[in-house]
Amino acid sequence: MSKARIMLIDNEEGLCRMMEAILKDSGYQTKSYTRPVQAVADFTAGTYDLVITDIKMPEMDGIEVLKHIRGRDPEIPVIVITAFATVELSIDALRQGAYDMLTKPFEPDELLYRVKNALQHQQLVDENRELKEELSGRFCFDNIIGTSDPLQQLLGKVAKVAVRDTSALITGESGTGKELIAQAIHYNSPRAKSRFVALNCGALPGNILESELFGYRKGAFTGADEDRRGLLEEANGGTLFLDEVGNLPMNIQMTLLRFLQEHEFMRLGEREPTRVDVRIISATNSDLQAAVNKGEFREDLFYRLNVINLHLPPLRQRKEDIPLLINHFIGEQNKKFGTEIKGLTPEALAAAREYPWPGNIRQLRNVIEAAITLTTDSYIGLPTLAQFIEVDENVKPISDSDYASALANFETEYLKRLLSKHGSNVEAAAAEAGMNMATIYRKLKKHGIDKGSID
Repeated sequence: MSKARIMLIDNEEGLCRMMEAILKDSGYQTKSYTRPVQAVADFTAGTYDLVITDIKMPEMDGIEVLKHIRGRDPEIPVIVITAFATVELSIDALRQGAYDMLTKPFEPDELLYRVKNALQHQQLVDENRELKEELSGRFCFDNIIGTSDPLQQLLGKVAKVAVRDTSALITGESGTGKELIAQAIHYNSPRAKSRFVALNCGALPGNILESELFGYRKGAFTGADEDRRGLLEEANGGTLFLDEVGNLPMNIQMTLLRFLQEHEFMRLGEREPTRVDVRIISATNSDLQAAVNKGEFREDLFYRLNVINLHLPPLRQRKEDIPLLINHFIGEQNKKFGTEIKGLTPEALAAAREYPWPGNIRQLRNVIEAAITLTTDSYIGLPTLAQFIEVDENVKPISDSDYASALANFETEYLKRLLSKHGSNVEAAAAEAGMNMATIYRKLKKHGIDKGSID
């Protein structure tokens, strides 16, 4: 691995110079330190690919150096050098995370061999971790996966809406992921530490819906054996998501409107109002404006809910996102059932990309799950996919380079948004993404992103 960056730490200046010369002659970038305290002070995650440190040093011994280095970058390999390789010392070093131990004196070839092994091992670890992160959907905005222009424009709007505590109406066809957008707003808002509560307004009869939403007092109706808080109270301090809001009966629409105006409501059977602090986000796959025109939905409530409108594009308008979504869903199924499906064949992937997906992302997820159940190969082929959707066998296969390019664009945009959100603070960005800082730095280098130039 040429041009790998190596930190050398040894209080013997002659040994440092010798190792530096050997490694530089083999194409490695090196920086040497004779004072371990200074080396530890200068070390930051992602700056180096390997650390080589002596054990016996004044000021700070190699085990302490190892603890500090691994504390900042848990993934970086560290080779320790010692003239006294006891069993106890070896065990202690390995427990603290050392990758290898090199005993003095050593030949140049042995040093190069150990360095090469450590770097190759780390490369495999990095690749494996990156693959797992991709399959688990880490490179996404609250699990919203895609690089297409329509989706990116929407996510840009979502990021702005999230920090403004106002009502939002999410529109889009069934199965496009409207609840994920609502969650994205909540978890990127000042209310993120409080509850996100969802209610499907089309799944319950009107009388039950009213009691679920507002709660009731004991004795308010037959079967009301105790006081019960409604979902508005459950969401106090957080967000209430009303899915399929167009199905709300007129009487509940009126009560909801009063809440949006006054921030208070009355439980069934009560005479005193209850005040709560809740943000309302709603969603619909129907034309609410048409419902208003027909007198089926209150106009004043419509404008209260539709302060901000977020329209989620259907999957057929996001074709470039389909390979990424398929990869994500296959990863989910592999993790859930212990399977090892690697993907779709190029022909099947091309057919999936061209299919209109009337059921959108929900349909795509179900088809992938069903196809994995039936396939006996490592890749899902066109015949298997054709059992669930109509396919065009004449479509041009999608190449691996096309997919790799889409994934690279996805990662780049995600990292830029993440760093912009946190003012280029890599530690904060890594914490939100669920990655260590070293992974962030490696990906910035991989995609040529200068964190200092991000607004």
